[in-house]
Amino acid sequence: MDYPKTAVPSNIFTERGSNIVVINPGSANIRIGLAQHDTPFNIPHCISRRTSQLPKRNAQDQMLNSQVTTAQHMERERAYDIVASLLRIPFLDEEVANSSYPRKMGRVDAYPPQNNMKEPVFTWTDVFEKNVPHSSTTEDVPNEGNTSESPTLKESKIKDEPTSSERKYREYICGEEALRIPPTEPYCLRRPIRRGHLNVSQYYPTQQVLEDLHTIWEWILVEKLHIPHRERNMYSAILVIPETFDNREIKEMLSIVLCDLRFGSAVVHQEGLAAVFGNGLSTACIVNMGAQVTSVICVEDGVVLPTTQISLRFGGEDISRCLLWTQRHHQTWPPIRTDALSKPVELLMLNRLKESYCQIKEGEVEAVAMVHSYEDGMQPGSHKTRLTALNVPPMGLFYPMLLVPDVYPPPPRSWFNDYDDMLEDTWHMDFPDGGAYPMWESYPVFQTKPKKEDVIGLAEAITKSILLTGRIELQRKLFCSMQLIGGAASIYGLIPAVEERVLHAIPSHEAIDTVEVLQSRTNPAFVSWKGGAILGILDISREAWIHREDWIKNGIHVGSGRKYKDSCYLQAQAMCYLNS
Repeated sequence: MDYPKTAVPSNIFTERGSNIVVINPGSANIRIGLAQHDTPFNIPHCISRRTSQLPKRNAQDQMLNSQVTTAQHMERERAYDIVASLLRIPFLDEEVANSSYPRKMGRVDAYPPQNNMKEPVFTWTDVFEKNVPHSSTTEDVPNEGNTSESPTLKESKIKDEPTSSERKYREYICGEEALRIPPTEPYCLRRPIRRGHLNVSQYYPTQQVLEDLHTIWEWILVEKLHIPHRERNMYSAILVIPETFDNREIKEMLSIVLCDLRFGSAVVHQEGLAAVFGNGLSTACIVNMGAQVTSVICVEDGVVLPTTQISLRFGGEDISRCLLWTQRHHQTWPPIRTDALSKPVELLMLNRLKESYCQIKEGEVEAVAMVHSYEDGMQPGSHKTRLTALNVPPMGLFYPMLLVPDVYPPPPRSWFNDYDDMLEDTWHMDFPDGGAYPMWESYPVFQTKPKKEDVIGLAEAITKSILLTGRIELQRKLFCSMQLIGGAASIYGLIPAVEERVLHAIPSHEAIDTVEVLQSRTNPAFVSWKGGAILGILDISREAWIHREDWIKNGIHVGSGRKYKDSCYLQAQAMCYLNS
């Protein structure tokens, strides 16, 4: 369809975005919605399946979680003292020396609360099927303005329950409800994606991972977006994929979208590219701070520079766990058993406390908050307490040892070896006009793109990524065009902290003296999703889209045998369209 230059953008989004579903899968959450919507559903990316195994495991990947070692504990304390000196708060040994008696909990009312938002109570999920015919409609009310599902239980609205002999367990439960299942119930929690990769391990076989992905996405499409299976072929899908995924992982997701979910066509975009379009930019250093992974990648004139990618194995959930450790060290945490591993509902609570109270600023930061306890077979309890050192956990982004990254080795990556590279090796591709994109000629050809997972801080990662571009003019532009996206990017005070520490991390011999973080035009957690919607709507020719029949017959060879390429090819097409 050809649109005149006077077309209203909102009309184009409404017309072309009504049958495009944008899927942005992450390690902890999945953002999904129609391209014509302003914001997507943001749903925990997990599923709990009923199990009859004894002894019962509450989490499929529970064995991958390890306790903090003695060496890690010592490194964490050293990192705390470094952060304390920067924030001008007491060191750990100073606090111990000045606290020969236990710290009292009393008079929390004397401290003015910093946040007036009432902390919600997460209630246990009803794991039994409902026999009320119209009860399913209460589950489907869109809540586009929120960044997560509503914590209240829909099942509590049902007064009449069947007898115990008639009650039947639900076979699986998805989303936030899966995180609020009591540990005593016969369910096993599974997270198909972990730390930016498919969660394949000896405890979580590949087939189970892919089956769980399919089940979660199918549930969202039917229950949230109301797109029945029989109408799916009339819709197209846009996969906005994090840069951490390997080629075979991307292909498996495409097979789920086209073969299992039965979308008519699909295309893949990288999160870094989508983030640039989501904020209306063309050149930027994208810093994506997710729940479990933080990644950095540079984009120039709408083209991702693959050699600048750096992945860090920490994110917002690590900050939440550090918040718990900090409060327990200061003896401000109530005497309750808080375990985010065996009771994922408590990780939800910690994430909410982090979002409400954590910030980066000098001096002692304290607040009064309501902490909830979730004991087996009991109603949630409330404990009013004073939280302290709330500016320490976010500083773990710059000092990762404060967060204590996981020590377990990742699953063997040999399963993901793939010689059909879908995201790279596009430097010498010809475009419809017969010419090559001129900007690529100045870059060397790399046969493979290393998946960097460095144990360095955020400021060092940003500096290293930008300096890898190799051109001083581009480096200066990127240092003044940093963009923070992801859920952790909303931490108060993070932007000036990034600017200050990146400036100090630049080597003295580099002729760069100015850095700037650009303000996001929309919710940082949804920037990549929104950019994917924009790319899909602007890509009128759809030459690089994959049709379901072609994928089933030819795999990555589409139509006439042209090898399917993802972002680099599409980036140039989109920029040519925008500049025409």
